[in-house]
Formats: sequence, C-alpha cells, structure tokens
Amino acid sequence: MLDLLTDLMTKAEGHCSYAEARHVDQRDETIAVLTGNVDALESSASEGIGVRVRIGGGWGFAATRDVTPAGAERVLARALAVAESQPSVPATPLAAVEPARGHWSSPYEVDPFTVSLEDKLELLFAAEGALRTGDDRIVRTAAMVRAWREIKAFASTEGAACTQELVACGGAVNAYAADEQDVQVRSYPTAHGGDCAAAGWEHVLALDLPGNAPRVAAEAIELLSAPPCPRARSTIVLHGEQVALQVHESIGHALELDRILLGEASYAGTSWVAPTDLGSLRYGSDLLHITADATLPGGLGSFGWDDEGVVGARHDLVAGGVLRATLSNRESAAAIGLDRSGGCARADGFARQPIVRMTNVSLEPGTVPTLADLIADTGEGLYLETNRSWSIDDRRLQFQFATEVCREIRGGELGRLYRNGSYAGVTPQFWGSLDAVCGPGEWRLWGLTNCGKGEPGQVMEVSHGAAPARFRDVEVGVA
Repeated sequence: MLDLLTDLMTKAEGHCSYAEARHVDQRDETIAVLTGNVDALESSASEGIGVRVRIGGGWGFAATRDVTPAGAERVLARALAVAESQPSVPATPLAAVEPARGHWSSPYEVDPFTVSLEDKLELLFAAEGALRTGDDRIVRTAAMVRAWREIKAFASTEGAACTQELVACGGAVNAYAADEQDVQVRSYPTAHGGDCAAAGWEHVLALDLPGNAPRVAAEAIELLSAPPCPRARSTIVLHGEQVALQVHESIGHALELDRILLGEASYAGTSWVAPTDLGSLRYGSDLLHITADATLPGGLGSFGWDDEGVVGARHDLVAGGVLRATLSNRESAAAIGLDRSGGCARADGFARQPIVRMTNVSLEPGTVPTLADLIADTGEGLYLETNRSWSIDDRRLQFQFATEVCREIRGGELGRLYRNGSYAGVTPQFWGSLDAVCGPGEWRLWGLTNCGKGEPGQVMEVSHGAAPARFRDVEVGVA
C-alpha cells in the first residue's frame, strides 16, 4: 500500500504545490454486558485512502474506499478538482518538515483481537455479576470492554513514506443505585467509556474489573443517603482522573492554534488565548507545568508521525505557569511565524482531513509523595473523584464540573461522603489557585476516547497524564 501511495504522489507532482495521501485500515470491537445479559457485541472495520492537495492557497480533499491503483488515481483527480474550484487566494507557507520515513508501532504484550469472545464474556460476566450484591437498590449494572487497531501508510510529494500501527483497548464497570428520591452512579476506573490505553489485553486485566466491582456497587448505594455537597468556597483536592479531564477541557482545547486563530469558531468555539500571549501569558501558578508529548508509551495520542508526517515529539506548553507554546499543525504554525509545526495534525480515519488535535497533554508531576500525604497536608476541604458531567463555554474560560464522589477532608483525613459534588471556576484563576501536585508515584496516563471537534465532526482518542492536585478557594456545590 505504501508503494501505491508513493506512486500516486509521483503522479500528483506538477499538478499542485503539495499533496499527501493516507491509507487507513481500522478495526474496532465493543462488547458490553448489562444486568446479566449481553447488551452489545459490535465489530466494525473500515479501509480507504484520503488525498489532500494544495493549489495556490486553496486545499482540496477527497477520499475513497477503492484502494486499487485506479481508485487512488480517481480520488487524486477529485482532490485536484476540489482545490482548483476554491476561490483564488494567495498561497501561505507551510512550516518545514523532514520527510517521514520508516515504521512505528505502539507497544503491547497480548493482541486483544487474539483473545477469544468466550474469554472476554467470561471477564465481563464476572465483573458485572460482582456489581449485583443482592441489594435491590442496585437497579442497573454494566461492564464493557473495547479494543481497536489502526494501521496507516502515509506519503507526500515532499518525500514522506512511512507506516504506523496502533493497538489499544480498555474497559469499565458501572453501578446505578436508586431509591424513591434519587439515582446515583459509580464507575470504575472512569466514566464516559472507561479507561483505555495504547496497550494490549494486559491493560484490561490489570484494571481488575471483577475485583473492584463490589466496592463500586457499595459506594453507589452509600451515595443515596449521603447529604448534598455544601455550597461554599473551599480548598479542593482532585483525583488524577478529574485533573486529566480538567486539563483536556480548559488547557488542551484552549491551546489548539486553529481555535486561537478563529478556525474553529463555527463549530467548537474559539479560545480565550491570543497568539500574542506566547511567552508572556500567566496561565496558572508557578506549579503549572503542562506538556504535549506524542512519544509516551501507552498514550492514545502517541505516534511516530502525525497525519502531516511531522515526527512525534515532546513540547512544554506551559512552564512555571507561563504560556510557552500551542498545539499546531504546519499551516497554523507558519501563520504565526513558527519554524516548525507542533506535530498535532490528526484525522479521524481515512475520510477526514487532518486538523489540529491534542497529543498527550499532561500536567507534570509535583513533589507531594502520595495522595494520603496531600490529604494530610490539606487540613480542611473537599476531595472529588470520577467525573460525572462537565460544561465549559466556547472560549474555554468559564466551566463547571460534577463528580460521582465528593468527600469531606477534616483534620487531614477523608471524612463523610457527599452526593452530587461539583465545582466551578474561570480558567486562569482556577489554575492560579493550584498549590500542590502529587509526585511521580501517583502520576499516570488517563485515556479519553470521545474528544469531538471539526466540521464535519471528528472523534479522537487521547491520553492525559495527571496526578492528584490541590486548588485553593474554589466555588463548590454549584447547582
């Protein structure tokens, strides 16, 4: 397939100033058990070629499922026709890139697609069954696993010719408890599709879904009788998974350069950050150190090269609380005078063109050894864990998050449980209140599989590294 793409790029030369072609072969499987029965047994596959070309300042893109040489030539012709039909605008530069060459693959031990359906169902029934404790207040129990594989080939008229393979999987359990007044849910290891990683079946087994299920169900029942989260201003400690989502929504999306340059205004909003803020904007406290790293083993945002052939790398986005860089592709980087792209061009399958997306955007670890040490040092406040819902404005500035678990911190220890925990803030003030982060022993990657962006819409998987962190003077108990 790589030979087909490189031959196609030879045919594109002389007809456009730049062209690239991607062949993507994807397979995806989801299996779920709900309240004692198989609820989902879904398997999908797609394969095709996407071609993007540039004539003057205009782009043309086309895609096809016909992966024959004739099909590839037809899709190149359509992409050229689309580019030629664009309004005439001056050509703008693309940031320079070394031609991508070679092969990259994500590490894994056990290919999830070699594990039998029977073994997967046995694990799911064991996990879901352990959620059903005999208490009739548990009204819904669910367990799921997902696995996917993506094989890519990429070539360009600048000499790129590379291949990549990513294998990923993960899972989750959920317990729903209800009484006459309320419904509560507890999830493990995360809500919203579970925790996935660029890894093999060993990742799913390490989650120990059956072993954690009884605790999850007991906490769902306990939440029914818990008092509501008090409304106040408080010190809060966020679990690492909640920190990861906070990073995703209020930092990752806000630093996508196409948003900053108003390229996403019609769909997903813009950003409170301006291009002139680089190097000077105070994004948070001195402890705020945010990186974008496409080289992390296990990261869903890791790769050898992005979908423009830019090599995966690590960059500081925020250091010492000050904005240092943004997430960019070749076009947006050149638009603000950068020499190189941030390597953040990613596409959802073969039928979408690459846009600026997050790699693995992470809060780097701090110095507090453990979560227990952080709680002990906090004295009084609230501990919040496992995201339940979130809302944030289209500039990524004002937000509100709710969590499944909220516990009192009193005397440096975790105390009583509250239900419907929530907190709200404004991005720079919130991150400015960051005053402690747990160390490397508590830091881990959290996978997120439902990041939406673009028009037509694209869904992307990404991971965020985070450890528990503390924030002072935060509004909690918001409606």
